[in-house]
Amino acid sequence: MAIEFAHSPLLTFAAGLAVVVLLLVVLDLPAFVGLTIAAFTVGLVNAVFVPDFAVADAASRTASAFGDGMAGIGIPILMAAIIGKSMLESGAAQRIVRGFQSLVGEANSDIALWGSSSVLAIPVFFDSVFYLMAPLARSMRARVGKNYALYLVVVGAGAATTHVFVPPTPGPLAVAERLPGVDLGLTILVGISVAIPAAIAGGLVYGRWINARLDIPLRDAMGTTTEELEERAQRDTTNLPGVLEAIAPIFLAVALVGSATAVNTFQEWYPVLEIVQPYVAFVGDKNVALTIAAMAAAVTYLRWTGLSRSVWEDELTEALKSGGNIAAITAMGGAFGALLAASGIGPYIADILQNFGIGLLVTAWLIAAVVRIAQGSATAAMLTAAGIMAPLAGQLDVNAAYLVMVIGAGGNICSWYNDSGFWLVKEIGGLTQTETLKTWTALTTVISVTGLVTVLILSSVLPLA
Repeated sequence: MAIEFAHSPLLTFAAGLAVVVLLLVVLDLPAFVGLTIAAFTVGLVNAVFVPDFAVADAASRTASAFGDGMAGIGIPILMAAIIGKSMLESGAAQRIVRGFQSLVGEANSDIALWGSSSVLAIPVFFDSVFYLMAPLARSMRARVGKNYALYLVVVGAGAATTHVFVPPTPGPLAVAERLPGVDLGLTILVGISVAIPAAIAGGLVYGRWINARLDIPLRDAMGTTTEELEERAQRDTTNLPGVLEAIAPIFLAVALVGSATAVNTFQEWYPVLEIVQPYVAFVGDKNVALTIAAMAAAVTYLRWTGLSRSVWEDELTEALKSGGNIAAITAMGGAFGALLAASGIGPYIADILQNFGIGLLVTAWLIAAVVRIAQGSATAAMLTAAGIMAPLAGQLDVNAAYLVMVIGAGGNICSWYNDSGFWLVKEIGGLTQTETLKTWTALTTVISVTGLVTVLILSSVLPLA
């Protein structure tokens, strides 16, 4: 198939990739600055090759996409910064970590973190789960003195697999709604069956493998120094908050967001829920839920540190400064991906892949995977693939739930510079770019490939057609 490279969105992708690598890897500019320049550059290339994309749009669309990103993650990240600092410095995160270890043993700390993030991610978005679990991973590292790469990978694995495979998580739910003949209950069961082996392969197997080869030190992050973390790791349990008080911020966030998910899911069968739906939708909005959780964490911070009110307020302000930097980088990473998407590279790649004679399940995975790599957004990749595969779903000789799974697997692959999630993990985890590529980017790829292989095996053994 002949492709006129100079007139295709591939030129935009190549230009964006070259600029972001030059600025962030070679010149080592601050992430926000490098991503901003990369987004402007992609916009200028779009102005040359994309109809109805003016030169001025390179600036205005970057700003607009950045604003949209901040609208989605600004308040949650700022409140997560308060939660993180408060839980770490009050000793609440350390108390939860010790509770985990008393239940499962220190050798199984990774399993405890993995299980917790997997369950939390069912009612809550991936980013919110990572906000809540990152302090626990950092505290676990301070307590054990090693295995930080493993703890971050298992937290990411639990949240990421649920995020793309198990409805009512929004991504797979939206795909299921767009494909004909999908039974939601069966899709949930199939999703769990795919998520578990993918999370084991990515979180426990790959996590332990990379952990043996990559020793990631604790660095100052989330407004807390390594010295403060290590001091709390050695503190006597009697000088730490109780388990219920320690876990209250996580419980509040999950319960409030989960209540909104539950009401939205079940009000069709129980109309009486419509009465409370507006109120639950308010408190269950992630902005409000994380604000309430942040206030609970901050009160515990004040109670257990003996700080004066003025010093306590100053410490929370410092946390907000750290959170603002994380929010800006994360939103600009999303804006860079949005400018790449504006080139039309998603539909362009999807059209090319449709013409190859391979099985429908593998085709759907390929479309979602390549679109994800090209434009960054897992949700956009999944919805693009779902829209293309919907007319072809009737040709499947297996249940359509498997189609939902391969689309989710493809959409999860290779989170890198154009994905806001990459920057979220890097900044909150206190990682370098190289460490993030070796842990998070590799993890999402392992999950994707394992998910595809699992679906192909399951659909062969149990087609459910």
